[in-house]
Amino acid sequence: MVQAIQALGLVFSAFIIYMSFLYYKKREFTPTELGFWALFAAGFATLSLFPAILNPVTSTLNLGRKLDLLIITGFMFLIAMTFYTYRITRHTDKRMEELVRSLAIEKAEKKK
Repeated sequence: MVQAIQALGLVFSAFIIYMSFLYYKKREFTPTELGFWALFAAGFATLSLFPAILNPVTSTLNLGRKLDLLIITGFMFLIAMTFYTYRITRHTDKRMEELVRSLAIEKAEKKK
């Protein structure tokens, strides 16, 4: 069973690297984004193959299982990505509002 989970982790990591590379080739990802996701996938693959790496961390934090650490880390990652997405959306909203406002003013001035 453990080998199946490790194989699934490797397949998932390969999929993330492949999709990141495709988006990079389509110029939807920057080299920095490609590097981030490749590093993330490589780290995930490493943890899948060698879960004993987490033993010192789980014992220091008094966590019963390695899975608990991964779940906590996953939630932290999801919250960080949600915050980042929210920040980008708010920035886009402000820029859109400024654009609509300037176009409306420009249109009103042309009518006069």
